[in-house]
Amino acid sequence: MNTHNLTLRPITAAVAIALLGLGTASAQQAAPVDSGKLESVVVTANKRAQNLQDVPASITVLGDAVLQRSNVRDLEDIPSLSPALTLSYGSQPGNFSINMRGIGTFSLGIGVEADVSVIVDDIPQGMQAGAFKDLADVYRIEVLKGPQSTLFGKSSIAGALNITTKPIGGPLKTTISTYLTDDHEWRAGFSVGGAVSDTLRMRLAASKTSYQGTLNDLTTGGHLNGSKGDNLSGKLEWTPTDQLTVTLTPHYNRTEKFCCSNAYSAMSVGGIYRNAPQLPASLVLAGINIGPGNRDVRNDYPTGGKFHDVGTGVKLDWAFDPNGPLAGHTLSSISSYGRYHMDDYQDNDNTDIDILPFLLLPNGQPTGMHGGLFQYGSFDVHSTTQELRLTSPDKGAVRYVAGLWYGKNWLNRELTKAPLIQAYGTSYGADAWNISKAIYGQGSWDFVPNTSLILGGRYNDEDTGYNFRRYTVPPQMHALTEYYHKQDNDKSFTGKLGLEHRIDKDSMVYGMASTGHKGVAYDLTSGFTSATAKLPAVKPETARSYEIGLKQSLLDNRAMFSLALFRTNFKNFQQSSSFFDADGTYRTGLNSIGGLRTEGVELEGSVRVTRELQLNGSFAYTKATVQSFENGPCYNVLNATGTGTIPGPGCVNSPKYNNTNVQDLAGKTLPNAPKVKVNLGGQYDLVLPSQSFNGFVAATTRYQSRTQFSLSQDPMTIQGAYSITNLSFGVKDKQDRYKFTFLVNNLFDKRYAAGLNNGYANSNWSSKAPNAPLVVNTTEWLPPRDYQRYFGARLDMTF
Repeated sequence: MNTHNLTLRPITAAVAIALLGLGTASAQQAAPVDSGKLESVVVTANKRAQNLQDVPASITVLGDAVLQRSNVRDLEDIPSLSPALTLSYGSQPGNFSINMRGIGTFSLGIGVEADVSVIVDDIPQGMQAGAFKDLADVYRIEVLKGPQSTLFGKSSIAGALNITTKPIGGPLKTTISTYLTDDHEWRAGFSVGGAVSDTLRMRLAASKTSYQGTLNDLTTGGHLNGSKGDNLSGKLEWTPTDQLTVTLTPHYNRTEKFCCSNAYSAMSVGGIYRNAPQLPASLVLAGINIGPGNRDVRNDYPTGGKFHDVGTGVKLDWAFDPNGPLAGHTLSSISSYGRYHMDDYQDNDNTDIDILPFLLLPNGQPTGMHGGLFQYGSFDVHSTTQELRLTSPDKGAVRYVAGLWYGKNWLNRELTKAPLIQAYGTSYGADAWNISKAIYGQGSWDFVPNTSLILGGRYNDEDTGYNFRRYTVPPQMHALTEYYHKQDNDKSFTGKLGLEHRIDKDSMVYGMASTGHKGVAYDLTSGFTSATAKLPAVKPETARSYEIGLKQSLLDNRAMFSLALFRTNFKNFQQSSSFFDADGTYRTGLNSIGGLRTEGVELEGSVRVTRELQLNGSFAYTKATVQSFENGPCYNVLNATGTGTIPGPGCVNSPKYNNTNVQDLAGKTLPNAPKVKVNLGGQYDLVLPSQSFNGFVAATTRYQSRTQFSLSQDPMTIQGAYSITNLSFGVKDKQDRYKFTFLVNNLFDKRYAAGLNNGYANSNWSSKAPNAPLVVNTTEWLPPRDYQRYFGARLDMTF
């Protein structure tokens, strides 16, 4: 049976329904007059509403139209729209990270905060992993580049994603959206919102999504590296008086990600699993045709994570008496509480064979057990925030925002890898907390006409600490074997100093210097030991950034562009790295990298060529490099005889670092930081005067230069340059009652990887005594969502 054709039938049905609607629809009134100019873009990057072209900073704005046209579902869709962003994927959803201008903290532990914060309606996420869910009911995403610590706090040292949900406007209105692809992704959304009375407005949104995934599990017949989610959010605005507005924003999300698995793309011959001659690769990986593009795996234990996120925000805005001393000022109180919980699990042997009878216990004896290797655990995050903010009027020579901040995050991680055998097995629990109190302010002073001085500062006082517990490993009876505790305090000041000059009403130039700070960190992972507990916390991370830019509108606001040149230096950068020891054991460790630098140029622009044709583009050249890291991790290569491995070029055995193999990484590129990213797009609206609808065609192309995925600079983990083109077309009712879109993503069927791994003599496949020693090389790849061409259809209706 041809399942591909069966999948296309719902798309065909959707097309038929849409065409039927077109045939019966009729225009009721003339469309609004189109000025032919670009629409103004409003942002809240400075915690006040401003026109994007008036903000002296490099910002990418993804508005509602772009998010819908690009069918954005979650954060994993955003890097294809913003050249400043990339995402790094870990072994499970709690380890994903966002990179801004090549900078992002990758850590396996809860004791390290992210470098890029995610803020939703003025409320920051307590843990970055909580942002990797469906972006439900989102209206605008602002990509704020460079340190944002002055206004958005310590976890914004490399940048921030400032997300705004859809506003409530006008009379009650209902919207329904459906989306379906030929590779088994579907979405359905519903929202209703508007004025209930003269003083009360509300919005309720619900959605459900599902995608089967990019990998085939030959054992279960299912798929991996997909996800499904349920979302429910609300917004209630009450204006009991002309001066007071109360906004309540509850939300609930439930997501399951069937990830994060890699598929073997190469394996040298002769491998046996964990030195057991009864487990050759031909048996363990039966039916898997290993090679470039392989997407088959064998898992008999679930892999991924199920999580739910629930919380609410309460915002009170008080507009001062227009006849009082604070006329035009607004005092805001923003309170929030959120709870995030995830249960994660992983098949660690990546096979469905009964392997345990052939493996050995730590004492060298047979296990006497049946089954395989697996891990399970949980994440818990409780977040509470409170902010008081005073915002001055938008007019006047002095404009400012000032506030007080309190935030408390409590995080818990429980993890077990079982059962206990040679070179495998661990069980631990960890708590981490951070309590921050801050005072901040930022303002602009027009000290002469058309020229402003920008000054900002933030003082932050943070208490942090951890509890770490080590347990016995199953099948042993559960018992506590070790316990460690630590707490610290970190005080910091970050600031911003800039100059803005408005050449005329269409042109502005600026220069900005800013600093960033992120507090101490702890390496709370399975590698934690008593020796680690005796060490001081990993040093705070700091940043110093410089940026100059130009913003220009042209042709009576039919074209606009922005240009920015930047350099940011980081000191004591907190980064986990992974590597294989000489004995083949896979390890990770938290490092404090002495110095990093990211520098480059960013260019973004839009032009309304005609009323029907609009083009946009963005370009980023980013050079993100290590400046100082003399004890960097090494990668291994095969020795001359082929019987073992040696450290790769540049690696040396260092007495200074406990006789371990290290390399000086100064001048080397950071992982997942391509130098060049380009986005080009456009839409042409086909006006049909005699019909009740118009047509449209849209296309986007993105290019990315070669990318190194390993901090160790392994040449086998480099993804070559590639470009991806997406095409869409459809029809839209002139009264905005419906819109039907047909799309083709990855039009030219270009294959690329979202992650690459390479290993020699790793503990899974290379054989040792008493078997004949043999070094086996394996490579793995992570297929992205658009690893191949796929088709889809979307229908949006409003009534």
